[in-house]
Amino acid sequence: MNHKKVPDQPGPHYTKFANRRLSRREMLRLSAGSLLAMGLWPGACLEAAEQAGPGFSFIAVNDFHYIDQRCGKWLAESVLPRMQACSPKPEFCLVSGDLTDNGKQEQFAAVREILNGLGFPAYVVIGNHDYLPPKDRTPYEEIFPGRLNYFIEHRGWLLVGLDTTEATKATNTKIPNTTFQWLDEQLPKLDKKRPMILFTHFPLGANVKNRPTNADALLERFLEFNLQAAFCGHYHAFTEATWQNAILTTDRCCSLQRFNHDKTKEKGFFFCNVKDGKITREFVEVPVPEEFKNPKPNK
Repeated sequence: MNHKKVPDQPGPHYTKFANRRLSRREMLRLSAGSLLAMGLWPGACLEAAEQAGPGFSFIAVNDFHYIDQRCGKWLAESVLPRMQACSPKPEFCLVSGDLTDNGKQEQFAAVREILNGLGFPAYVVIGNHDYLPPKDRTPYEEIFPGRLNYFIEHRGWLLVGLDTTEATKATNTKIPNTTFQWLDEQLPKLDKKRPMILFTHFPLGANVKNRPTNADALLERFLEFNLQAAFCGHYHAFTEATWQNAILTTDRCCSLQRFNHDKTKEKGFFFCNVKDGKITREFVEVPVPEEFKNPKPNK
């Protein structure tokens, strides 16, 4: 599958992570007294492990920036086969915005067709390039209805997709009030113990470039929840930040015709595995044709 080997320590290009929660197997090996000595209530710990459900794999990818048929050919013939070849087989794909470069109907239609060929569900969120200037998102909503703020239940986990855009604006943005309103209505209905993954377009990690100015207010909504990870896009570079027990990341873009902001050349996606309530990930590189190895700067 041409996976890149991931070093044990995070490097500039490849990383994997795991939260620091005990696995169910580790909990069962410890006595109740040992767990209490660690400040953990045995019943609650085992219940939390059970909440995680069985293991599974998934893909996290961002920033296709689909422009034309050349992008479609690369996505369909190079990116998708590598996603499909991941083992164990991914059960879904999270796409963190900027599906298109210009927000055009035909671009969204092409991306939808490509994603439909995966053989497993793809869950998308909107990016700032997914608007027709200045702030028309009609094509996105027509091709991907119901994909602004929503959650999906999967094997005991909650996947939460959020709209973090301010139309086409790229810097000094604010997450819209509609997203906060949706969270305030929906979060009280959710089980706080269930492990959760967020996916957004704009970065949530502290000190990441182009992070929304009100990102902290969004994260505060999850203080009492079992948030394990957030996969974000927009800033085309690998970044990693921690927030409570969660790892918040951005990744290089998976785009044929746009470049990485950190000047790295690799294009690809994260292949993620979930086991015993922990997530590990590795970056899978997708080769780019020679003529596209010096892509255009992002606008």
